[in-house]
Amino acid sequence: MKIQLKKPVVDYREFRFSRLNEPRFSHVKLLAGWIFYFAMYFITENLIPPERCHPMHCLLDDLIPFHEGFAIIYVAWYFVVFGALLYSFLYNIEGFRKLQTFLIVTQVVAMLCYVLWPSRQDLRPAVFVRDNVLTHLMAFIYSFDTSTGVCPSLHVGYMLGVLSVGWKDKALPRWMRPALVAMTVLVSLAVCFVKQHSALDVLAALPLGLLAECITFGRSYWRPKLRLRMHRAL
Repeated sequence: MKIQLKKPVVDYREFRFSRLNEPRFSHVKLLAGWIFYFAMYFITENLIPPERCHPMHCLLDDLIPFHEGFAIIYVAWYFVVFGALLYSFLYNIEGFRKLQTFLIVTQVVAMLCYVLWPSRQDLRPAVFVRDNVLTHLMAFIYSFDTSTGVCPSLHVGYMLGVLSVGWKDKALPRWMRPALVAMTVLVSLAVCFVKQHSALDVLAALPLGLLAECITFGRSYWRPKLRLRMHRAL
């Protein structure tokens, strides 16, 4: 059985750096946001010592036990974000612009927070109660992803961007909306259950997501809807 792949809306085989300013390729420039992110990630992870960071902790953190089962959701997040970027890059250019804008806003604001008000969490278990593939996976993640630069949570912030853009994409099947909502909730829980973030980091990601939403969609999506509702009310 031959599978017919959907044709991308832009033929990237014709892309050259000299064509970056052409309308059909100008969105590629937004990928430069990831250069900024990885540069700042290196700085915040390696050049800001933990003793300078403010510990993030609340009562809810003590009530949430470590459970390696949530490592599946934690790792799945990478594939969801990458998949959303790849899908929109190939099939929905305007959606890609919006998603990248949303992510860049979250990256810039979060990195400013990490530099100006460094944060850390001391919630990771010293010893894993169980010995299995998932605890080994979390030990590996702990080894390269330090416990500093945590508030607000970019895991949650990025997922809010994927949810926002996906919710507004009418080309996606209807089941995707509740699936994205469920994934956003699960990611928010997962970062707490695998002890990568305090619940405070998750809560701090909500106003960050709201800011990114206003900047990304305020004029193009929400303002027309608000005007229409005000017109109907009058």
